[in-house]
This record gives sequence, structure tokens and C-alpha cells, in this order.
Amino acid sequence: MDRRDFIKTLGIAGGTMLLAGTAGAAAAKTTAPRKNSRIDPLLSGICDIHIHCSPDTRPRCIDEFTLAEQAKQAGYRAVMYKSNDWSCHDRAYLIRQALPDFEVFGSLCMNRVHGDKVNAYAAVQAVKTSGGLCRCIWMPTLSAAYQHQCDKLPGPGIPVLDPQGKVLPEVIRVMEICAEANIIFASGHSSPRESLILAKKAREVGVKKFVVTHVNSLIWKMTPDQIKQAVDFGAFVEYCYLPRLWGPGTGNPQFERQSREEFLNYIKIIPERSFISTDLGQRGNPNPIDGMRQCVRELLDDGIPQKAIDQMVRSNPAHLIGLAA
Repeated sequence: MDRRDFIKTLGIAGGTMLLAGTAGAAAAKTTAPRKNSRIDPLLSGICDIHIHCSPDTRPRCIDEFTLAEQAKQAGYRAVMYKSNDWSCHDRAYLIRQALPDFEVFGSLCMNRVHGDKVNAYAAVQAVKTSGGLCRCIWMPTLSAAYQHQCDKLPGPGIPVLDPQGKVLPEVIRVMEICAEANIIFASGHSSPRESLILAKKAREVGVKKFVVTHVNSLIWKMTPDQIKQAVDFGAFVEYCYLPRLWGPGTGNPQFERQSREEFLNYIKIIPERSFISTDLGQRGNPNPIDGMRQCVRELLDDGIPQKAIDQMVRSNPAHLIGLAA
């Protein structure tokens, strides 16, 4: 589904709601609400705050509107979308018009589409966008200097530190913007070392919701000691379920699948300051909802306490996107 079809779908859905409004209001007075039989008890109250859907510049398995519909039906509390190139908080505003009573949020990544360095003006405008639904500013991801270095990509990539290892002024400014708006400042595809430096500076600036992104994935893997150090600086750490699903025959065949044991060892480190996202939506990979369901089952099967599961897939991500406990 391209951007034009996406907006058209929202228009049709919104128009249908308006036409049905009068009849629906009358029916509500005389008919008791029915319980949604499609709600999955495993997924009730889930907040997945790292999902990739179309419209996007990379192939996706589902669009944002359809995923939000399915998540609402399954019993999710909220979703937050991430695009490596474009804003999605503006689309979240439109999706909410068609799906009332469901929490949909967006975010913004500081990649090259916004310039050759971290763009503080883009962050200001994202926070000011109608609805206040941008709940996360990610540092560079696919355009990150660290990713360019590791993958030997052309060009230097977008840095977050200067040559002396100090946080760049424009990055500090984005931290200030996130602190003022009380939204997430996320490390993006920064290295573990860079992420720790960012975490320390974020605490000094007053960021309350600093997130170290997917610390169990590929070149961003942190050691348990690094994770504990990040938490000591006030960070939340994100574990993504995607590495448990990729590999040969999937949408990411180039990567080796993470073992169940390794994933579970990660999520046991500091659950009170951790959360789990799927990071799904790639074409050829499972629907993000199916991925989250498998993740929760895996946690339960391993004997992870329900309290810890609730912290990581419900209360912690809800807190980070500004929802009450």
C-alpha cells in the first residue's frame, strides 16, 4: 500500500464512522457493549513501541492502519511506529481518527533524509506536530556513523560524538527537546560505547526517558556489565524479539538467529528497567502481533514471573510513551 492508498483508506474509514455516528450513538443507549471475543489474553494490555510498517522506503509485511486495527482487536493497549526515513507521528494522528479509543504513536529518526547531521529543528517540529503523538526521537539508525563503519558503507555516516568522544551540541539540543517534552530519547544505531556516553550526558541534561536501543541485536549487543552501567545512568534498555525470528528463509536471511537461551539470558538481567519490542514488520517476517504472541509464550514457558513479563511488555513501555500505569 503506497502513501496515497494509505490516506485513501483512512478517509474511507473516517467517512464510514461519520455516517454511522448517529445510528451508533442511538444504539449505544439501548445496547450493552459486547466483549470483544477476539482479544487474546496473552496480548491484553501489550504496548509494542518499535514496529516498522508501510508506508515506508523498505518492503513491509503490513501497513500501519491495518496493524493498528489488528492490535486493537487482539487487546493491545498501544503501538508506536518507527520509520528509518519518514515521520510517522503525523500518520498516527490520522489513524486515531479512524480507530478511536486506541493508543497509536509515532517517532522520528535522525537519518540522512533530515540532513548530514542530527537535525534539532526537525525534532522541534516533530514535537509540535498536531496531537503531540511523537513520543520518541531516535538518534541516527541506518545513517549512523557506527553502522557505516561496521558495514563499510560509503560516506562517514551521521555522528553523535565529536572526535574527542564528547556529545555533539546538536545532539545535546535534541536531548533538551526530549527532556522538555518528556518523551523518549533513544540511542538508535549508536555503538555500545557511544550509547553509554549518551546515557551519561542525557542524565546531566535531565532526560527522564533515555532508551538504549536493541541491546541484544547484532553490532549493538551490550554485555551485562554495560547494561547495568547504562541503567545506573538512568537508562531503560530495549530487547527486540526480531533476532529470535530472522535467519535463512525469512525477511532477514543474512543474520544468524539468536538462540532462545541467549535471548532469555538478556531479558533476565534487569527487567525492572527493561522492555521488549518486536522490531518487526519486515516483508518475509511474521506479523508483529504473531511475533509478540510467540515472545510472551516463550517467556511463560521458561518460567519468567508474570510480574517481570508485565513490566517488560506492558508497564515499562506504557510509561515511556506517556501512558498512566
